[in-house]
Amino acid sequence: MCFSLAMGSFSTNITHLVLSQGIGFGVGGCIAYSPSILFMPEWFDKKRGLAFGIVWAGSGLSGILFPIVLENLLRRFGFRMTLRILSALLFVLPLPFLYFHKSRVPVSSGVAQRRLNTRFLFNRVFVIYQLVNIFEALGFFLPGIYLPTFAHSLGVSNFLASLTVTVLNVASIFGSISMGFLSDRYHALTCISISTVGTVLSVFLLWGFSSHIAILLVFCFAYGIFAGSFSAIWSAIIREVQQADSASDATIIFSAIAFGRGVGNVVSGPFSEMLLRVDNWHGHAQGSYGSGYGLIILCTGLTSFMGVLCWVGRAFKCV
Repeated sequence: MCFSLAMGSFSTNITHLVLSQGIGFGVGGCIAYSPSILFMPEWFDKKRGLAFGIVWAGSGLSGILFPIVLENLLRRFGFRMTLRILSALLFVLPLPFLYFHKSRVPVSSGVAQRRLNTRFLFNRVFVIYQLVNIFEALGFFLPGIYLPTFAHSLGVSNFLASLTVTVLNVASIFGSISMGFLSDRYHALTCISISTVGTVLSVFLLWGFSSHIAILLVFCFAYGIFAGSFSAIWSAIIREVQQADSASDATIIFSAIAFGRGVGNVVSGPFSEMLLRVDNWHGHAQGSYGSGYGLIILCTGLTSFMGVLCWVGRAFKCV
């Protein structure tokens, strides 16, 4: 990850950036953070969901701090030196914590490796939750991408436009911890329902009719609380899948769920660009739906609404 950042600073064309920042940084980042998540089931049992929530809250915290740091570094040093500084920081800062970053039960060389069990991938419980996860990811990232430009369309300053993403990230900290706490006590279906209802209402009513920056900031907070907390439900989903297939491994289930979210994330970029090009509501629909971002708002709300698939699965006794 750090090597890719450093190499990215020497890029002279798009291909170099794709290889360093796109592929290298992505693979390195995944390898770097995965042990923190995969060790979690070994250290936490009764409060595993809360632990997951606190870890995911770290993403919201970094979403607050890094833009501020990056803006100052870019303004002062330019993008090449900024990438080199970030590479050094991301290498040095985690070093003091590596001692504590370990498995609870050391792996014995005399113990035979277990055969990889992927049977749960075809279990109807996992399939339902994975579909909801992919659909949710398809729309989840859109507000974070388009909120600043949407805020500019309301005539606000650069500071207020960037504040929209900051508020969203702040809210996701509280949302992740709260949802992690709830996921230890309630069924995954209950937690997904809370996230789905809150997200859908905030998108269609608050963002859909944001005529003032104050309303938009309220939306950002609500969206961060409800949509930003979805990943904290994964521990409850893993628990439900393991109850349906006792031979399944929590770390493999997590990897499969993370892969599904990644698929939604990758698809959402080009899909949202297509929506912006074909949006014919501009100037014709009410509220923000006629701002040129109407289909983006609709897509975000509808993909969140796909959480209703869990209730369909419940009706057919799949979850």
